Amino acid sequence: MRKISILFLLVFSFLQAQQKITLEDIFTDATFSENSLEAFHSMQNGDFFTLLNYYRNGISLDKFDYATLSKIETIVSSEDLGLPSFDNYVFNRDETKVIIGTDTESVFRHSELGIFYVYEIATKKIEKISDHKIQEPTFSPDGSKVAYALNNNLFVKDLSGGKTTQITKDGERNKIINGITDWVYEEEFSFVRAFEWNGNSDKIAFIRFDETDVPEFSMDIYGDQLYPDQLTFKYPKAGENNSLVSLHLYDLSSNQLKKVALGEDQQYYLPRIQWTNEPNTLSVTTLNRHQNNLNLIFVDGKSLKSKVILNEKDNAYVDINDELTFLGDNSFIWMSERDGFYHLYHYNSQGKLINQITKGDWEVTNYYGFDEKSKTVFYQSTEEGSVNRSVYSIKINGSDKRKLSEKVGTNDAFFSNSFNYYVNEFSNVNSATSYTLNDAKSGIILKSIVDNSELEKKNLDYKIPNKEISELKTKNGTYNMFIMKPIDFDPSKKYPLLMYQYSGPGSQSVSNSWFNYRDYYHAMLVQNGFIVAVVDGRGTGFKGRDFKKVTYKELGKYEIADQIEAALELGKLNYIDQNRIGIWGWSYGGYMSSLAITKGADVFKMAIAVAPVTSWRFYDAVYTERYMQTPQENANGYDQNSPLNFAHLLKGDYLLIHGSGDDNVHVQNSMRMVNALIKENKDFDFFIYPDRSHGINEGENTRLHLFEKMTKFIRESLGKTEGFSSTNP
Repeated sequence: MRKISILFLLVFSFLQAQQKITLEDIFTDATFSENSLEAFHSMQNGDFFTLLNYYRNGISLDKFDYATLSKIETIVSSEDLGLPSFDNYVFNRDETKVIIGTDTESVFRHSELGIFYVYEIATKKIEKISDHKIQEPTFSPDGSKVAYALNNNLFVKDLSGGKTTQITKDGERNKIINGITDWVYEEEFSFVRAFEWNGNSDKIAFIRFDETDVPEFSMDIYGDQLYPDQLTFKYPKAGENNSLVSLHLYDLSSNQLKKVALGEDQQYYLPRIQWTNEPNTLSVTTLNRHQNNLNLIFVDGKSLKSKVILNEKDNAYVDINDELTFLGDNSFIWMSERDGFYHLYHYNSQGKLINQITKGDWEVTNYYGFDEKSKTVFYQSTEEGSVNRSVYSIKINGSDKRKLSEKVGTNDAFFSNSFNYYVNEFSNVNSATSYTLNDAKSGIILKSIVDNSELEKKNLDYKIPNKEISELKTKNGTYNMFIMKPIDFDPSKKYPLLMYQYSGPGSQSVSNSWFNYRDYYHAMLVQNGFIVAVVDGRGTGFKGRDFKKVTYKELGKYEIADQIEAALELGKLNYIDQNRIGIWGWSYGGYMSSLAITKGADVFKMAIAVAPVTSWRFYDAVYTERYMQTPQENANGYDQNSPLNFAHLLKGDYLLIHGSGDDNVHVQNSMRMVNALIKENKDFDFFIYPDRSHGINEGENTRLHLFEKMTKFIRESLGKTEGFSSTNP
């Protein structure tokens, strides 16, 4: 019996040693999923927070005490509502009511339609807001009303009597939108709800979009019927007409709707509106078409007179962010990179600079809030290196800065309303995500909330290779990099190298954080004999204005030069086979990998481009013109770095993949690349995923199928020698 037991243990140990990641582990079995806090929300009244908890037959919204982390009560459950589940929730200001969303469906990337209810916590009364699927239901500050959008018009429902008032009546699909952003604003300015209640709950400001002259884009939707459907929507490509936007104000007390004329201060874009703490003063952010001149304007809600309070200019472009916070005296905190790095500034209510709150050759990456009692600002920054994120506090006058987060890596924070506590979310390349309760004054960890130690153990069981973060020196500069090598790495062997990158303006692919799904995919390849490297070259973010904006008017030029130089430097390493270097990327990364296999054909043997831009002439006006101006102004910038114009240089193996239902980067990009390659009589591989969007993730097994296809292509192209198999892992 003892011999059998020993033999069993030896066999078991051998099997454990051979345990490898499969694509099913990553894309269907959720083997490496993390525990997290679902829909975390700090409550306004007291040191409490809420979470969504899923149980066998439903879902509940539960209230917890910050100090003890104990559950205080279940606020509402799907069982209470008589619903199988719900998707989201939002409280009114005094947290006596909550809007519950069900049966939601996506419109575009951020927008959705759904059936919504108002639940009154004390009485447990539930009321459907509308029988129709609506968008963006939002409580008035006093909780007595809900405003929402339906069929491109705005409505207000009075919760006391149930009366619904239609504010606008000219909404029409592909023509007029009231209070909800058009496609390009949603995608590039990252917001959907374009209406805002004032503090007195008696006025609603909103943006109206006139899409009449915006060119229309159409996509065939193949579905499962005899004939395909066609989806048409307004999509302004670079240099084409955008929506005409205008600002409007609805007064509930007088039932009057007025247009706000900004006069000579009116600019091309209206990317933000926000009421100040003075209930009759509206702040409006405007941008010129080049997006290098930004105005912050205050509008008087009674007289409708306007005044420019603050102006930002840049020789390249000014980014839009959400770090505008009005304090009790209506002074405000503003974030700007005017000194070369993103920092926080304090202005008085008339737009006069009081002081710069943060300073240094590092960037503020998140603003968490301001504690009026202690005059303290809480923020996240790159002060411990551009690949790291740390949490700090500082007095609003710039004194008494304190580091609150304890460990070096990626820290994020969720503060209680009193700023007595915060929940710290932490991970790094060696530590899976954990959540701890911390004291907001000292940063001291009070309690552990959630850890993922079992996942860390699983990584060890699967012998997941490490992400080794370093800096790569090239003739063009020094760049952040991480590299993944096999556990049994042998420096005397020659390994094929696969590079991954995104490279878009202000992006970051190299960070001191735990594994995402892409890292696990790369780890699977490493387990099968590859080395994987990721390099953030010029144009990427969090290293200052000049590093990011060097690509202005020449997207692709510096980024591909840096990827080529990175590959050349890595190819000099004794253990890298310089004849077997491949690259892949998605979206902007697909654009880069398409340039790599053409402009860099002497360096890269293989490239995979998923949903790539192949000409910036095909992409949307807001994003593209921010970095390139218009094609009419900058034709050379558009054409000199388009893969379409370098198809004749293709030498290696090229796989082009796209979803036919991609409303963001249209399949037109890949079709034009295909034609350019055919014209040059080049051999390549091409695959279309019918009706899939930019993420190519709709439908059962779609992601599994995609990555199986990519894996086979990588191994057949880079793994042909030294006994590498071409079969899937």
